[in-house]
Amino acid sequence: MKLDLSEKSLPVYEALASPVRLHILRLLAERPMNVKELAAAVHLSSAIMTMHVRKLAEADLVTTQMAPGKSGLQKICSLAASSAEIIFPTTGGSVRKSYRTEIPIGQYSDFHIEPTCGLATTGKIIGSFDDPRYFWDQDRANAAILWFGKGFIEYKAPNFLLSSQQPQELMLTMEIASEAPATNNNYPSDITFTFNECLLGTWTSPGDYGDRKGKFTPDWWPESINQYGLLKQLRITEEGTYMDGLKLSDVKLSDVDILRKQWTIRLSVEEDALHQGGLTLFGKGFGNYNEHLVAELFYSERAPDAR
Repeated sequence: MKLDLSEKSLPVYEALASPVRLHILRLLAERPMNVKELAAAVHLSSAIMTMHVRKLAEADLVTTQMAPGKSGLQKICSLAASSAEIIFPTTGGSVRKSYRTEIPIGQYSDFHIEPTCGLATTGKIIGSFDDPRYFWDQDRANAAILWFGKGFIEYKAPNFLLSSQQPQELMLTMEIASEAPATNNNYPSDITFTFNECLLGTWTSPGDYGDRKGKFTPDWWPESINQYGLLKQLRITEEGTYMDGLKLSDVKLSDVDILRKQWTIRLSVEEDALHQGGLTLFGKGFGNYNEHLVAELFYSERAPDAR
């Protein structure tokens, strides 16, 4: 989760400004819990706990899902964020220099997938569900959501770095989730990331979220299908590869042939994955963040040759 000092980040700061809510987040980091369990753990009534959970959900720190319980429906709460980064303004108002490339999720260059699968634009489903052939449909370039159970999808991105510029960090940002039959907030999936044929690491998606409508998901979209994902930030630096600030692997920027003129980005659910829970990718017009896949390369200017 990426925060700044603008008012749009206030809901997160307000949600975290409570010892009770911090305790709730620590509990949910261990496992999903229902409201009654949380209330008992922090010695509060269920009504007060519902208020705290709502505050955390409004800040996208927690997701909730109704599920059958021993005495009727129960609200299951799950942690929705693994880390948060606060970006402060730099001295003098300067900003880091970068090349930012937005990659529409339907403009993939290759794939090999197995059902369940499908894709859609903001206005219609492309072809029919669970038929990989429609991933080559001419409308796929306009896709704003896609999903598959196993396999990979691959993208190409240009590298505009000049010879006078020194790469410092590559950041990949995406809204992503698992792919469950219907939806399931507790449905782990091991998603592997590869850059320029170099394995970066594997991150486990907690679930496939359908407890509420995505903020940008079209009204016509069925409520029983993937609604939104988690905004994840994959960073490759000279110290290693990180997912939302947590180290994913020791792969460094110098290991991935970053100076290549065209990059290859692959997202996959591997054949030998422990949790084969599929993958859902959200683009503009779907989910909670209204963004496609983004590749941003930060750089510094090399000092001119003194000779």
